[in-house]
Amino acid sequence: MAMMGEQGGQESIFTLEAARLKFGGGAVEELGWDLARLGLARVFVVADPRLRTSGVLDRIGNILGKAGIAAAFFEDIGIEPTLASLGRAAEAGKGLDVDGFVAVGGGSTIDTAKVINLIHRHGGAIMDYVNPPIGAGRKPLTPLKPLVAIPTTCGSGSEATTVAVLDLPELKVKTGISHRFLRPALAVVDPELVRTTPAGVTASTGLDVVCHAVESYIAKPFHNRPRPANPEDRPPYQGSNPIADIWSAKAIEFGGQYLARAVRGNDDIEARGAMMLGATMAGIGFGSAGVHIPHACAYPVAGLRHEYQAPGYDHPFVPHGFSVIVTAPAAFRYTYDAAPERHAQAAEWISGSRIDRSGPDSLPRALIALMREVGAPSGIAELGYRETDIPALVEGAMKQQRLLALAPKPVDSDRLARIFLESMHNW
Repeated sequence: MAMMGEQGGQESIFTLEAARLKFGGGAVEELGWDLARLGLARVFVVADPRLRTSGVLDRIGNILGKAGIAAAFFEDIGIEPTLASLGRAAEAGKGLDVDGFVAVGGGSTIDTAKVINLIHRHGGAIMDYVNPPIGAGRKPLTPLKPLVAIPTTCGSGSEATTVAVLDLPELKVKTGISHRFLRPALAVVDPELVRTTPAGVTASTGLDVVCHAVESYIAKPFHNRPRPANPEDRPPYQGSNPIADIWSAKAIEFGGQYLARAVRGNDDIEARGAMMLGATMAGIGFGSAGVHIPHACAYPVAGLRHEYQAPGYDHPFVPHGFSVIVTAPAAFRYTYDAAPERHAQAAEWISGSRIDRSGPDSLPRALIALMREVGAPSGIAELGYRETDIPALVEGAMKQQRLLALAPKPVDSDRLARIFLESMHNW
C-alpha cells in the first residue's frame, strides 16, 4: 500500500494517542479510586457552576471526601471561554499545591481546566501558547499534571482531545491551543450525568459529534502531508488514517442512530449514553485525524455575532455545534469528488440506510435531514448573518490554516465565500 512506503518528502507515519476511558452508569462513583490510582491526593476541581444547583458538584465533593482526597472547587467558567475568562481561571490556578486537576462539565469547562493546568505547570501568558498566526504557538516542553475529565454533555469530545478552544471577541474570531500534553489522563464518562441536559444543548453538542467524525473520516489522508523534519513537529491533527477511521465511523453511526432520540427524551439514557460515548470516540478520531472546513468556518461564525438565542442556553451566542454544522452541507458538497465513497458511506451511517451514491448531495441531504429533526438553525442567516458579512467570515476562516490544511481538496478565500453563500439557507 502506498501509505506504508516513504516516498520523497511525504509523510509515512501516523500516531494515535488516546486518553484512558471509563464509561458506564455510575462510573463517577469510582472517582476516588481512579484519582488514587493516578497518585492524586490533592486536586483542583474545575466545574460548571450550573452543576451546583443540580447537586452534581455536591455529589463529587462527597465522593472525594469519602476517598480522603482534598479538593478545592473553581466554578467561574465561561460558556464559550474567552481570553479574559481563561485568564481569571489561569490566575486562580497559579501556585496551587495540588497533584492534579478534575474537570466536571462540558467542553468549555474541560478546555478551561486544560489551560489552568498548562499555565500552572509552565507559566507564561495564554497567548504564548495559542496557535499561530493568532498566537505565538509556544510548546510545553514537559508533560502537565494529570487531568481527569468528567463530561456532562454529549458532544465536545474534549475529554479525549489535545485542544482547548477560546473566543477572542476583540479579534472577532475563535482559536485554540493544541498540544498532545493537553490531553486528559482519564475520561470518566457517566451517562447518568446528562439526564438533565436541555434538549437544545443535546442537539448542538450532538451535531458537533457528527461533524467531528465526518470531517475526520474524509480528511486528507495522513500520507499526503509533507514529512516533518523531526517527530516533535508532527502535528496532533495528521489526516485520516486507518485507526482514526474506526473511531470516526462508529461515532457517525451513533449520531445517526441515537441523536434524535437523545434530543427527544431526557430519560432516554441509552441514547444519551450512546451520544456521550460517540463524543469520546469522535474525540479520539479527530484527535488523530483532525477537522477542517466546517470547523474553520465555525470560528468566525461563533465569534463575529452573539445575538442568536439558542434553545437551552441562558444567553445569546452561537453554540459551537450549531456554528459547525451550518456550513457542513456546503463544505461536504464541495469535498465530495475528493473521496466519493467516503462521503456516501458517511451519509449511509447518518441516515441508517443505503442512499443514492450518484453525486455530491448524498451527505448534505443526510445531514440536513438530521439537522431539521433535532431543531438546528437552518443556516447562517438564522444566526444573524447577511451576505454583506461574508468577507469578514472568510477572513476569519482563512486564519485557521492549521485546519484548512487538512481539507481533502484545496480551499482558498473564493471557495470559502461560496461555501458561506450556500450556507445562508440550507433549506
